[in-house]
Amino acid sequence: MSLFCYIVIILTKSKYATISVPADVKKRLEKAKGKKEWGEFILYLYNETQRLKSKKAFKELAEIITEEDLKVMAESSREFREKFAFR
Repeated sequence: MSLFCYIVIILTKSKYATISVPADVKKRLEKAKGKKEWGEFILYLYNETQRLKSKKAFKELAEIITEEDLKVMAESSREFREKFAFR
């Protein structure tokens, strides 16, 4: 039996690519994906990862920015919009 299994994902409507993964990883992924297509499932994993990274970055930023920092940024933004407004 092969040490690796292959996951096929959709790249375009008619093109596919093969990704080699260890068999135990493929079993876990198959269980998690349920009835979803591989392409849909992998995109879901990617999007969820991006969402969680963004959420973490926002939380970290919120912990270091002070109320004064927010006021300065708001004022700077207002000044920028006033100077570069379309006339």
